[in-house]
Amino acid sequence: MSQERGGRDAAARLSGGHARLDAVLGGGLWSDALVLLTGAPGTGKTLLAHQIVFANATPAAPALYVSTVSEPLEKILRYGRTLTFFDETALGRSVFFEDLGGLLDERGLPAFVERLDLMIAEREPAILVIDSFKALHPFAREPGDFRWFLHDLAARVNAARAAAIWVGEYGPEDIAREPEFAVADTIIELSSVSANERESRRLQVRKFRGSSFLSGDHAYRLSPRGLDVYPRLADLADSSEYHLDDRRISSGIPSLDAMLSDGYWPGSCTLVSGPSGAGKTVMGLSFLFGGAKRGERGLLATLQENPSQLERTAKGFGWSFTTPDVHLMYRTSVDLYVDQWVYELLEAVEVSGATRVVIDALSDLALATSDPIRLREYIYSLLQRFSRSGISVLLTMEVADLFQLSKLSERAVSNMCDNVILLQFLRAESTVKRAITVLKTRASLHEPEIRQYVISRRGIELGEPLGERPSAG
Repeated sequence: MSQERGGRDAAARLSGGHARLDAVLGGGLWSDALVLLTGAPGTGKTLLAHQIVFANATPAAPALYVSTVSEPLEKILRYGRTLTFFDETALGRSVFFEDLGGLLDERGLPAFVERLDLMIAEREPAILVIDSFKALHPFAREPGDFRWFLHDLAARVNAARAAAIWVGEYGPEDIAREPEFAVADTIIELSSVSANERESRRLQVRKFRGSSFLSGDHAYRLSPRGLDVYPRLADLADSSEYHLDDRRISSGIPSLDAMLSDGYWPGSCTLVSGPSGAGKTVMGLSFLFGGAKRGERGLLATLQENPSQLERTAKGFGWSFTTPDVHLMYRTSVDLYVDQWVYELLEAVEVSGATRVVIDALSDLALATSDPIRLREYIYSLLQRFSRSGISVLLTMEVADLFQLSKLSERAVSNMCDNVILLQFLRAESTVKRAITVLKTRASLHEPEIRQYVISRRGIELGEPLGERPSAG
């Protein structure tokens, strides 16, 4: 990650047309930089180029968009007009499109440069896009000709003090081979990644002279609104002090509060782990609706039951999501981008003012990403942000074993949580019983008993400990 050049500030930046993309770019692109947008067909290079153009072009600082022989200008404009930010009134006023494909075919690179010179002199653009730049390579007569063409073109663009955006279907192998990568100030790579029958899109800044930027892969989606970027959430350790209330908050289950020494600490994280049907969601609802009775706002982020199913479940216990203090964020686990989900959760918490959050369930998030390290980064960063804001979190995690559980979670999430509660089934003579155990509490005492519980219309009700109580000392 490079450091920002002295003397340059936000006034010298161009927006990427999206706030989170600008955050990845350390504030945006330099207004006099040479930028390469690279990637395979269909990754959104042309869309991003349009997005940058329409976000920045003005009559006083116009954009010139030059097409070559990759796609005809008519096709570029036809698809461009499907974008919500494409402004027809800007054409011929602040955004100018030109097709030089025919000229290239007839007269080659020297004529291309000559015509480009005239257009730059006439339009005085602040942004110059060439799409596709890679398509210019075959028009060099000799192997060394393209390097001379590239040197000449870069010098002309630099003299014009314009931002040059060169779009091309480059692959990773082209970075060390093609000369344009050496002269580029910024390289942005767009790609599609397939894993476990899912496809996700990734943006990576490969190079950015004179600026800091967010490293790593960042997820994005394409839509008529443009390129929507979700930066990799990987917060660094923050050792600065922050205040947390020392008053306990209820779990929503009085008998469980007693096992926890009067409830949870504010800003803590609780993992509720157990097999299907053990009552993990009910415990989460108890936490939220119990808080609502005390005027504490809560949010359920669910990837399992839809709103109608959840409302039916809640009504069975005398609760309802129509209460203004309990909010619901439902997302399907089908085609889930965990990166997108994380940012939508952070926004939902901010808008709702929730101080209690239930995530149901981590199992679905684990299935949505093939990278266990990335999932740990998500969870760690979320928990750190919530803790510093005094927000208490309850996570549910489904385990496969119905009896005699051998592990709590697949992705080692339990060590990041302050409290760990295990729900399990026990075999009786002719029935199956439910049992609860508090396995872990940080900075607090707890009763390490195995207690039977039932789920009734009043919610989760705990019974007496199973077996003998351990002796003291």
